[in-house]
Amino acid sequence: MFEFDQYLGFLAFLTILTIGFWLMIFLMVFVMPYWMMGAMMERFKEKRAEKRAKREALTQ
Repeated sequence: MFEFDQYLGFLAFLTILTIGFWLMIFLMVFVMPYWMMGAMMERFKEKRAEKRAKREALTQ
């Protein structure tokens, strides 16, 4: 059925496929939400600082 080198190639293919699958799951579940929350927090801080600077400029 399979020769030994074909068997090793098939196992290498399955290993790479499985690693890629779990890497995509990890990126979608942990990395992307962490990155998006950090970006939103930074944007919120920038807007808040901008409003504060405008308010201080009006009072002076």
